[in-house]
Amino acid sequence: MFQFILIKNLRRLIREGNLILHLPDHQFVSLGDGRGQKVIVRLTNRRIIRRLVLNPELALGEGYTNGEITIRDDNLHGLLEIVVRNYTDQSLDWWAQGRKLIRGARQRFDQNNIVSIARRNVAHHYDLSGELYDLFLDEDRQYSCAYFAFPDSTLEEAQIYKKSHIAAKLLLQPGQRVLDIGCGWGGMALSLAREYGVQVLGITLSQEQLNVATARARAAGLSDQVEFRLCDYRDVSGPFDRVVSIGMFEHVGEPHYDTYFKKVRDLLTPDGVALIHTIGRCAPPAATNPWISKYIFPGGYVPSMSEVLPVIENADLWLDDVEVWRLHYATTLRHWFDRFQSNSDKAAAIYDDRFVRMWRFYLVASEQTFRFGKQVVFQFQLSRAQDAVPLTRDYLYNKMQLTQLSKAAE
Repeated sequence: MFQFILIKNLRRLIREGNLILHLPDHQFVSLGDGRGQKVIVRLTNRRIIRRLVLNPELALGEGYTNGEITIRDDNLHGLLEIVVRNYTDQSLDWWAQGRKLIRGARQRFDQNNIVSIARRNVAHHYDLSGELYDLFLDEDRQYSCAYFAFPDSTLEEAQIYKKSHIAAKLLLQPGQRVLDIGCGWGGMALSLAREYGVQVLGITLSQEQLNVATARARAAGLSDQVEFRLCDYRDVSGPFDRVVSIGMFEHVGEPHYDTYFKKVRDLLTPDGVALIHTIGRCAPPAATNPWISKYIFPGGYVPSMSEVLPVIENADLWLDDVEVWRLHYATTLRHWFDRFQSNSDKAAAIYDDRFVRMWRFYLVASEQTFRFGKQVVFQFQLSRAQDAVPLTRDYLYNKMQLTQLSKAAE
């Protein structure tokens, strides 16, 4: 019965592409319109069939991770491109529609990231071995979307462009106090201190990141300019001339958006400026993918613009600028995947082969969602005063700024 339902559901879902599915009883099914690269997938047992019917979004990632779903030539990019390209609400059966409604109803509970839960969620992902992140990130360990200002940029160059672009939006002056919420391994904080002469406080909930960031500041001779703390944003006292947050807002949780933006406002000086850089959805709100939530980012959530702007308004902040980055994260993730793939033996030595398959699925699924789905990156530039930011964008895109980008990459 489950095999029959699975085939019926897949025929409804896969309308474009060329997917050949081999079943455990040696039958095979052709799905899609037959155009494009042929992707051949095999299900190794009947248990995975049942799980794919009952909860396909969870079962697909688990099946690949556990070796119950195999792909010829391990063409995971091809399989997930077909899935993401074809996925729409209209392609879901009544059972899947019901699951989606339940996830939506649980959303506020699942994202209730009080301080203790936030610490646990961060530890799940960011307290993994530092050696793992060295296998695929750039030299500065920037674990967020890079900015490919030029098509042939390397990952290292694109991450420098990202930092320079954000710094330009912050309108920094020497001696200013800057708060970096979710500072990661310290790369942005150290760059701002070194290149713009500001004082930076970086906060994180990851002990591993804190250790690395503190050591980096000491090695760079910047300990008098940069301080890192194990601290939640709700426990910080200001004021700060500038607030920057890169790739952290995805972990705040929708129930805490109001608290977050009001805290940002309270932390800013009267003429202060904030820049919030986050993954976002160019689509109506939707619950987090259950596989990503369970295995990669517990408590994480990608907001729609419609969820963020009303909260900014309620926080009595000026929304000075909103920028939407398309495809930059897809390119970033492809760089990460290629580097991770070339170091998969080292990753397996740190953890095991199952972890490698899990991480491979995470990187590819994320890339394809940015490439063919509705995910983008939002940058919100905020201030307390109407005139804190220039009235045009010329300061970002003039020849001098481009020259600075080129020099920064040299």
